[in-house]
Amino acid sequence: MTAVEDIQGHGPRACDDMTVEVALAVMASARVEYLTVCDGDDQGTALISLVRLAVLRDSSTYTDRIRLRDVLDESLLSPGGRSGALSC
Repeated sequence: MTAVEDIQGHGPRACDDMTVEVALAVMASARVEYLTVCDGDDQGTALISLVRLAVLRDSSTYTDRIRLRDVLDESLLSPGGRSGALSC
């Protein structure tokens, strides 16, 4: 699955309060490289890549309590993540 397919409404979605660990598990299970992150109003706010989350997980600052919103709020997205108004 490509990022373009996900932007068009295909692929897994996750609320921004999901932990990075759970998001990685969802992505591995679905065999996708991108996850659409949704806010509390079910509006897509960003795409985040499997690679970006894996790099974060392997960093020295990682804890299992980091949520997707923490990653997005801190502008830690790499080129693998894109912002945009998406409907979830």
